Amino acid sequence: MKRAVLALADGTIFEGRSFGATGEMVGEVVFNTSMFGYQEILTDPSYVGQIVTMAYPEMGNIGANPEDEESVHPHAVGMVVRSYTPQPSNWRSKESLDAYLKRHNVGGIEGLDTRRLVRHLRTHGAQMGVISSENHSTAALVERAKNAHGMEGLDLATGVSTKQAYAFTTPSPDVFGGTKPAPQMRFDVVAYDYGLKRSMLQFLVDEGMRVTVVPANTSADEVLARKPHGVFLANGPGDPAAVKGADKTVASLLGKVPIFGICLGHQILALALGGRTYKMKFGHRGANQPVKDLTTGKVEITAQNHGFAVDDASLKGRAVVTHINLNDGTVEGLSIPDARAFSVQYHPESSPGPHDARYLFKRFARLMAE
Repeated sequence: MKRAVLALADGTIFEGRSFGATGEMVGEVVFNTSMFGYQEILTDPSYVGQIVTMAYPEMGNIGANPEDEESVHPHAVGMVVRSYTPQPSNWRSKESLDAYLKRHNVGGIEGLDTRRLVRHLRTHGAQMGVISSENHSTAALVERAKNAHGMEGLDLATGVSTKQAYAFTTPSPDVFGGTKPAPQMRFDVVAYDYGLKRSMLQFLVDEGMRVTVVPANTSADEVLARKPHGVFLANGPGDPAAVKGADKTVASLLGKVPIFGICLGHQILALALGGRTYKMKFGHRGANQPVKDLTTGKVEITAQNHGFAVDDASLKGRAVVTHINLNDGTVEGLSIPDARAFSVQYHPESSPGPHDARYLFKRFARLMAE
């Protein structure tokens, strides 16, 4: 394998070997603590413009396949792993991870000490970086990372959103090749695409929802003209406060139709209430984040992927905080009972991750049924 370098904006250098696409990839370097599901992670639009470090050491074992994609192509620009396995061993594999990354022009680096890198990011924060397999000086790569624009202030959601509305009625698949009974369609739901994952739509359909996906900049009047039973606010990348007009649009919908928000949708709902969001030091990314439901006292293990959070102090009297992260106390869930709206910061659809929170899709269905 060809030599490769990861250069961080603070001047830290990691050397390894190149896999996937060659060249130079610039992005925000973050880490994910999941042990599996790298293909779902790479194709999650929330990773637009990011270089993903997988904390678990071995990657590539299961190869890649079309069924596990969350969107039509990867959105992460780079991947960092400790040990890449070139020969996949899984009955669902259609190609190796290396071939998959090459096909989509995503650069990878392996063979470096990812434990050291994760500790560095945890201590000093997520930051811009460059993966390079070219023979450039490390000083030049560091300078390029320093000059790269960070995530704060970037409206990335509008860029990855669909350009026109479309219907979605496909339920979640049986990965073992079996057939499931078709869900009984009871509700019409409009889903705002801020960078959504396919599995979210599938779980809405599983609960009997005919989904119409609309662009991020769709007005409240256009949505209400469709006479939906509910509105879904999807996940997405970038700074929630930078998504043009989203907070005002959602504010216009509050109280008129039940609303369910996930991740970026949760943050936009908070902004619609007059709250604030802020950039986290290194964010939450992984499939093992403990969240406490304050209404029941139950702890759920959740999948998460976000670099911004809601400022709970800014929501006093505006919403009920229903969930908190047990690692750092950040807001993980909101409820606005009078407006029939709720949201969570984590990903109840998992993909990858535990299924503890999938009941929230049923909660949305019950809210509309009432």
